[in-house]
Amino acid sequence: MRVQPLFWSDPDGWTAGHPEQAGEDLVLYFGARQALASGARYHELREMFPGALVLGCSTGGQILDDDISDDRIAAVALGFGATRLKLACESVTGQQQSRACGTAIGRRLNADDLAGIFVLSDGLNVNGSELVAGISEAIGQSVPLTGGLAGDGAQFRETLVGGDCAPRTHAVAAVGFYGAAVRIGHGSSGGWDAFGPRRRVTRSAGNVLFELDGEPALDLYERYLGAEEAKGLPATALLFPLRVSDPGRPHSDVVRGVLAIDREARSMTFAGDVPPGWTARLMRGNFDHLAAAAAEAARRAAGGVAGAHGGGIAILVSCIARRLLMGQRTTDELEAARTELGPGLTRLGFYSYGEISPHGASDVSELHNQTMTVTTIAEAVE
Repeated sequence: MRVQPLFWSDPDGWTAGHPEQAGEDLVLYFGARQALASGARYHELREMFPGALVLGCSTGGQILDDDISDDRIAAVALGFGATRLKLACESVTGQQQSRACGTAIGRRLNADDLAGIFVLSDGLNVNGSELVAGISEAIGQSVPLTGGLAGDGAQFRETLVGGDCAPRTHAVAAVGFYGAAVRIGHGSSGGWDAFGPRRRVTRSAGNVLFELDGEPALDLYERYLGAEEAKGLPATALLFPLRVSDPGRPHSDVVRGVLAIDREARSMTFAGDVPPGWTARLMRGNFDHLAAAAAEAARRAAGGVAGAHGGGIAILVSCIARRLLMGQRTTDELEAARTELGPGLTRLGFYSYGEISPHGASDVSELHNQTMTVTTIAEAVE
């Protein structure tokens, strides 16, 4: 497997880390919304790699090895020796179409030799948990599904996704990997600390939360944040995610991050479902625990490509809330992940509005928030 790192900056344009002449099969790229909106960067990649599938999205910051950037576009071109690829794209007009969109993508990519799917989704107009449910219905629970929701920094205005086209809003794109040669590993971990009482979701609709313990959800958040921090909602709520769990499956909890608020309805919209009757608890971050969780996610993912030959890639998708909280110490989680992944895997990734990976306890693919997820891809061929 060939891995060619690339990055784009203004005014230097595209620069290759170690150029290779062989034709590549897949290009992954991540950049700020402003850098991708014109479509020019996509068309440049298409000209550079005419035979490759080209998949990318807007972010809350790009990761290339140990570097985090807001200005540069980070990318890799991948060449496979014995792995077949297929791309599927869909458009959605609103969150109510999320499951149907996922089902359509899953059906287009499903095959007997499907080894895994990596998906990128609009981060504001898609219900991530419904998208994952739709794809999983079509491909089954045994096929790993990883990826993330596109970001827009801390602005929450517009997110872009492109699959063999210029990046656009309301889009979902996924690539399937096929055959016995490809190895796909995955890991996901949060590291946030729960605090305060456990509360019951007493009124919600999909990913819109209205009440906790009979009290308006937004009232609860504003009380914890205080008057000044509450003015910065929804961005300031990212630092206080919710851990939610089904009472019937208490060990399969997931974390939910806020995407939007409605001050009149006193409601909060999350990246994934918050079902009625589930238990919810507020969380806050601890730098050391967050870095340790990134190491754990990387350790699990590295195990999935043990025994593969040559190079490979580790795709890191971490939540924008982790970056906002950790600030200059954000590199701590990248360094922790690097230690576990070792020198043989090129690291590419982005800060997202939601992360997709199999759950560590159930191994069922789910939408996560506030986590570090790592997907490793390599081939078991010389």
